[in-house]
Amino acid sequence: MLTAHQKSIVLATVPLLESGGEALTTHFYRILLGEHPEVRPLFNQAHQASGDQPRALANGVLMYAKNIERLEALGPLAEQIVNKHVALQVQPEHYPIVGATLLRAIREVLGTEVATDEVIAAWAAAYGQLADMLIGAERQAYDAKAMAPGGWRGARAFELLRKEAESDEIVSFYFAPADGAPILDFEPGQYIGLRLDVDGQDVRRNYSLSAAPNGQTYRISVKREPGGLVSNHLHDRMQLGDRIDLFPPAGAFALEPSQRPLVLISGGVGITPTLAMLEAALKTSRVVHFIHCARTRGVHAFKQAVDALAHKHPQLQRFYCYEDVSEADDAPHSVGRLEAQTLARWLPGPAENVDAYFVGPKPFMKQVRAALLGLGVPQERVRWEFFGPASALE
Repeated sequence: MLTAHQKSIVLATVPLLESGGEALTTHFYRILLGEHPEVRPLFNQAHQASGDQPRALANGVLMYAKNIERLEALGPLAEQIVNKHVALQVQPEHYPIVGATLLRAIREVLGTEVATDEVIAAWAAAYGQLADMLIGAERQAYDAKAMAPGGWRGARAFELLRKEAESDEIVSFYFAPADGAPILDFEPGQYIGLRLDVDGQDVRRNYSLSAAPNGQTYRISVKREPGGLVSNHLHDRMQLGDRIDLFPPAGAFALEPSQRPLVLISGGVGITPTLAMLEAALKTSRVVHFIHCARTRGVHAFKQAVDALAHKHPQLQRFYCYEDVSEADDAPHSVGRLEAQTLARWLPGPAENVDAYFVGPKPFMKQVRAALLGLGVPQERVRWEFFGPASALE
């Protein structure tokens, strides 16, 4: 039980976290991944190398410490964490390992003069409270997915049914359940967890579901990343008929029911969750503007598919923006970066009436978020998803 005095101690550590939280979490991951190989599959090593994962953890720890007396203020952050954990199948037995490592990292980075026994005890109680909250929420999610029609618990074997190039660097993979039974439905915008063996290494990744649910197959569309362990394995070595373990769909980023005009904005491979949203939205009468930004025509995936939908559905308009145009027949609607004035012309009606969803590289997302808010789209109708660890867009 976290006492009022312990809460005050945790709050008192906030300035230390703000000034040195990333150093703390970097040391934490060094210990965790170096001494506990059983949890390595739960972490993307590329995100460790880039610093994205330590920064995300530092932000999460800081937000938890700041709101230790009013955890409801964490809002979407807790839901995002639960969904990421569920998609990777984090289990209750992982939490004591993480907790012990965190307390050790606090003491070793801050030193015993600052990280006294009293401080460590307060943080142990605070971590226990957080762990209980997450374990309970994750248990509910696991149970709900197991009991839902077509649902399952843990890993389920799927076979690669189809593999299709979508651009110079993106390939779609269609998976069907090996047992031939129905599969779990999902909300457009959600992702799915993969577990696969790469040269004897157990690795897990999340990928957005890039096609609307059909009850029979799941589609992911994967960009080949330079040096990417999993993306290159999928592109080069995954063959038709090969089996792979999938975890049930998860994710808090989902298309919400509405009749308001909808704008879907994507950059690069960020197009993947917006495709499922687009298919779902076009089953209604709502106006949809689909905006996609790519470096060049060669890396613009799904252009023909979106064009075909626009010809079939008069309520859909699409706009393309390329950073570079090398051929006359590329003919995007705009060249360069997506500027606020261009976005203003492409919005489906007055900004205050629009629902906006966007995904892409983080610099792109920062720019889009600022532009949407600056144009007058209400903050509660501006929604986004991170590929990889979450971070602040402000």
